[in-house]
Amino acid sequence: MSERPDDDHLRPPGVDDATVEALGKLSEALEVVEEARGHLYAFHRRCGTADLMLGKAVDLLRTAGHAGLADEIDADLVGRNIIEGRWSFQVVEDYDAGYYAAFTGHERRAREQLAEGRRHVFESEMKEDRRTHGRRHHESRPD
Repeated sequence: MSERPDDDHLRPPGVDDATVEALGKLSEALEVVEEARGHLYAFHRRCGTADLMLGKAVDLLRTAGHAGLADEIDADLVGRNIIEGRWSFQVVEDYDAGYYAAFTGHERRAREQLAEGRRHVFESEMKEDRRTHGRRHHESRPD
């Protein structure tokens, strides 16, 4: 095991503390955006699952002799847009193509312009500061 971070996580020459901190905060913000994106995909999956369950419920209502109620629910809810003009997949696509693409693009460009494209320099330095050097399970990285 290595006692030194890999080159991809070392601070490039000439990059100051303030820049490393700023890029670290930008990376942290991107992680929150990634988490939000995951929740959005979960929302999309839940909406689709609910719609399929709703269809089964409508079928069961019909089988149980409640055709009128089943027809009302079927006509109004099954396949309904979750927001005006959109199913959940369209919301996901709009998010990915708009905000998410812009955010990831700016984060990547900032790293490329300021730190030779290196990711997680701030975190790598934090790891070096916090780990117990020379102790098993505290290695900097695998060889």
